[in-house]
Amino acid sequence: MTTTTTGRTAARGAVGTAHTRVEGRDKVTGAARYAGEIPFAGLAHGWLVLSTVTRGRIRSIDADPVLGMPGVLGVLHHGNAPRVDTDFIGMLGIPPDPTAAVFQHERVPHAGWPVALVVAETPEQAREAAEALVVTYDVEPHDTALTAGHPGAYPADGHMPAETAKGDLAAGLDASAVVVDEEYTTPEEHHSMMEPHAATALWDGGRLEVVDSNQGTTWVQGELAKMFSLDESAVRVRSEHIGGGFGSKGLRAHQVAAVMAATVLHRPVRVVMTRRQMFSLAGYRSPTAQRVRLGADAGGRLRALEHRSLNQTSAFYEFVEPGAGVARVMYDADAHHTANHVVRLDVPSPTFMRAPGEAPGSFAIESALDELAERCGIDPVELRLRNEPEAGPVSGLPFSSRNLAACFHEGARRFGWADRDPRPGLRRDGRWLLGTGTAAASFGAGAGPSTALLTAEADGTFTVRIAAADIGTGARTALTLVAADALEVAPEQVRVRIGDSDFGPAMIAGGSMGTRSWAWAITAAAGELRERLALGAVVPPEGITVRSDTTEALGALAQKERHSYGAQFAEVAVDTATGEVRVRRMLGIFAAGRIVNPLTARNQLVGGMVWGISMALHEEAVRDRTGGLYGPDLAAYHVATHADVPDVEADWVDDPDPDDPVGIKGVGEIGIVGAAAAVANAVWHATGVRHRSLPIRPDRVLSAAVPASGGAAGA
Repeated sequence: MTTTTTGRTAARGAVGTAHTRVEGRDKVTGAARYAGEIPFAGLAHGWLVLSTVTRGRIRSIDADPVLGMPGVLGVLHHGNAPRVDTDFIGMLGIPPDPTAAVFQHERVPHAGWPVALVVAETPEQAREAAEALVVTYDVEPHDTALTAGHPGAYPADGHMPAETAKGDLAAGLDASAVVVDEEYTTPEEHHSMMEPHAATALWDGGRLEVVDSNQGTTWVQGELAKMFSLDESAVRVRSEHIGGGFGSKGLRAHQVAAVMAATVLHRPVRVVMTRRQMFSLAGYRSPTAQRVRLGADAGGRLRALEHRSLNQTSAFYEFVEPGAGVARVMYDADAHHTANHVVRLDVPSPTFMRAPGEAPGSFAIESALDELAERCGIDPVELRLRNEPEAGPVSGLPFSSRNLAACFHEGARRFGWADRDPRPGLRRDGRWLLGTGTAAASFGAGAGPSTALLTAEADGTFTVRIAAADIGTGARTALTLVAADALEVAPEQVRVRIGDSDFGPAMIAGGSMGTRSWAWAITAAAGELRERLALGAVVPPEGITVRSDTTEALGALAQKERHSYGAQFAEVAVDTATGEVRVRRMLGIFAAGRIVNPLTARNQLVGGMVWGISMALHEEAVRDRTGGLYGPDLAAYHVATHADVPDVEADWVDDPDPDDPVGIKGVGEIGIVGAAAAVANAVWHATGVRHRSLPIRPDRVLSAAVPASGGAAGA
């Protein structure tokens, strides 16, 4: 077996070779249509009206004047909207967010709550009427501030146990030669993908059809069917092209409102969220307040670890941002305690956002590890290597593979880490202080049951049908390559159709599980189809179709810790006179399974790292005392732009998953994990000041005291 200089297996067949996106030409020429662009005969347009108060009740909605405005077809609200059911568990094993069940009662639980939908012949008419609608409220007291010591905090499970504990934490800390006990905070962050949320609903022959922008047509189909008490076969959801999702595009208020309006008006209705509405209705990453306590012997080996994370959730729906989860798989100690707590506030519901839990959690734990390395006088890379666990720290399960050490060795070599002077505040380039930092990354490598339809066509080509979602990751192209290799044909002989719930159940695009799950189903279908063709089956004009289902195969997998890993390295320049922080270069080396398409995989990894830079230095949504956001738009919500990311490089080491038929793990989220911590650790190395609250804004740099020499201050 030959390998490249970075240890990657030489490509054989289609998988492992760089391919441009199969739909790329359609996207750049405009032939690919997104959910808000597809034409329908008789299409009406809905515009959501959001509450202007934080908490209270709707006293009245004066709809009559609005109904007389040009083009207005109707006004839906809690007094006349169809009733829906929310008493069920959805595809992800959690109840639906009640925000989606619009217009069911007069209560207002947060600012920006949907109180009405105005439907008109054109979007302009709907917007004008919506802005003219008068809603009167009875206002009630509210609580919107997340604080570390909030009395309403309580442990919450989410998609993992709320708390884990082994060993005597107090005794472990007391017996440690070096102790770190610090608090870290991350702000509210928003997805803000390019394509806004949009959905069109219509009834066709007694069947509900929804053309949507989502991360899983099966997911949305199932939730809508349950909500409207329909058989799933009576609901079809299509979502062919999606302009980004990042966890936000599940079931939201606009889809349900569109279905309601189409039901009442008996014609197609489209609802598109504005950018400002997305800040209230599309979910976000909750702010976190985290405490990390580490105790180690003189050699830097951990004896005690505690990671506690607190996030906010809405008053009516519990969502956990499990920041403490990453410590459960990354580092072990005889005394090991973790906890995820939440507090209910009068704010919108948070939701899944790229690397939920791992992104903010890695900032805290990887910053604390850096502080421990400093206090122990040990190189930060070496400290992490000394604390490599042999099995899952909490689960005790074996690792399917854990190539984190290989990532650090390769990354340190390529980054030039050996030449680093560990002392902070010494390197200069004119007015700039220079520093380098590192951090580890981990993200789960799971798979969800999926079905796939694979047809051998009479002309010698093959068609794959699977309810996958390409949210910009290049999944459609990756699946083409996987199918080609599984069928032992050229990629040009394969057509992949996705984004239609009629193709059968399939995993969502989320949790870095999409391509892995879908590829498994396609590989299984290809194996069966090849067997049939090998037996001499004659392909009729309608083709030969087989259907796979991976439920049984996934259920038979041995229990293991399955993760992608990475080592992040960053170099920053800091001007302490202006507070400006610039990332000069960044390198991420990842162990993320077999890489299907190096071109799009690198795009995903670099994109995650750029988001980590943005998280470290720019992104911060701020709420006022009413719970409303200051500047809920992309003018006030700052993100990293081209000038902020001059040199970002991602690569990988050989790391196929032995239990996956293709060897895939997943690359969608690992790139952001640890990235913010690497930048923050580099800022400390440049200045000697430790920043434990993100983002590292210029005013925070200016207000921090720079030590005269050697030591470190905190900010």
